[in-house]
Amino acid sequence: MSFKIAIIGAGSVGFTKKLFTDILCVPEFKDIEFALTDVSEHNLQMIKAILDRIVEANKLPTKVTATTDRREALDGARYVISCVRVGGLEAYADDIRIPLKYGIDQCVGDTICAGGILYGQRNIPVILDFCKDIREVAETNVKFLNYANPMAMNTWAAIEYGKVDTVGLCHGVQHGAEQIAEVLGAKSTQELDYVCSGINHQTWFIDLRLNGRPIGKDELVAAFEAHPVYSRQEKLRIDVLKRFGVYSTESNGHLSEYLPWYRKRPDEITRWIDMSDWIHGETGGYLRYSTETRNWFETEYPQFLEAASKPIDQEKRSNEHASHILEALETNRVYRGHFNVKNNGVITNLPQDAIVESPGFVDRFGINMAAGITLPEACAATCIASINVQRMSVHAAIAGDIDLLKLAVLHDPLVGAVSTPEEVWQMVDEMVVAQAAWLPQYAHAVPAARERLSTSAVKTREWAGAARRSVRSIEELRAEKAALAQAG
Repeated sequence: MSFKIAIIGAGSVGFTKKLFTDILCVPEFKDIEFALTDVSEHNLQMIKAILDRIVEANKLPTKVTATTDRREALDGARYVISCVRVGGLEAYADDIRIPLKYGIDQCVGDTICAGGILYGQRNIPVILDFCKDIREVAETNVKFLNYANPMAMNTWAAIEYGKVDTVGLCHGVQHGAEQIAEVLGAKSTQELDYVCSGINHQTWFIDLRLNGRPIGKDELVAAFEAHPVYSRQEKLRIDVLKRFGVYSTESNGHLSEYLPWYRKRPDEITRWIDMSDWIHGETGGYLRYSTETRNWFETEYPQFLEAASKPIDQEKRSNEHASHILEALETNRVYRGHFNVKNNGVITNLPQDAIVESPGFVDRFGINMAAGITLPEACAATCIASINVQRMSVHAAIAGDIDLLKLAVLHDPLVGAVSTPEEVWQMVDEMVVAQAAWLPQYAHAVPAARERLSTSAVKTREWAGAARRSVRSIEELRAEKAALAQAG
């Protein structure tokens, strides 16, 4: 087989390498072309060198090109994969820093909440630019695979306004299933059957079976509470399981910021999180992790390049959906997964225009979703609160409507639990002014926002958050890695 895959945001070096090696685990795909594109020439050349080394080491005919000209990369592509982070870590730092001034403590801030909504405002204009180019220069029946957050907003914009055949992909379901299999004593997730449905980062295991035997709430709660690690790291997630009756796919830290109950007071935050790793609820945890990862990669690049000389291990193909979807579409080897698509009857008690994450299978005919799923009422209510925020956020981003943007932020569950309307209005003004370089649709609103900020009487505070850790130096990371190696 010979076709072209374009990867936008290919400068996300580690993730691009994973997608690349996964796809090359499919024997029929050795003759394809990967066209890499990114706004960073520096990152682009680093990842191209790594992928070229992999091709050379495995004696493959695979073609790898790299260009900052997006249209050139998209020209003739059958598949387009996006893993962009618009504004990079600079804008992301403001997504965390500015809401903290108003008492809003986020662990990740990339899906909803104040940070996730502004992240969507930066991404959506760029997503629509991608879609325009895809429609004009890619293959006629091109498929757009979006990995970029905020998943639901980006996918919503691409389908509804970009008019491109789009599916959103995430690995939260797979990670949740791995945890459940472990606490139940299964040898692998192959022993676990499940239906997981909802919206991205708020998906729920509504039917669980271990070797065909149904697993109920009480058994699952007991298994998690008995686990020596998860009982400590997933306290909030276990509490939601007890109250809702079903387990959420999302990590302790992520889940905490989608709900109005666990992060609204500093003393409550420290009660429900765990500081052993960023993902369990640390303030700005993912920002710290991303910063350390970038610094580590830049410093240790020669080692990463050397590691690329090893043969591809077919047994280490990851559970990321992309390679499996492409394999099913091209070879008709059927793949079952959980995908982000427009609802249209997939989930009966969520809005039909929403982007839902739910089970489906892929073959030559495309992605075929299981329809008619009904969520437990509490799960549906929680999802609907987020969907309403997502819808307003998408509409605000398309129209450049700062008033609608403020209403979207006001209706966010955690923001509403912490901040007053006056605080929300000023916070959004401050975020729009700080991120104006990545918000072209709000250029007309920035002068007035800046003027309001100069006369505002709303008080703020400089606050690091309830559970903030400092970014570790390269020397500290090296020492920690050496200690782990010695202990292991």
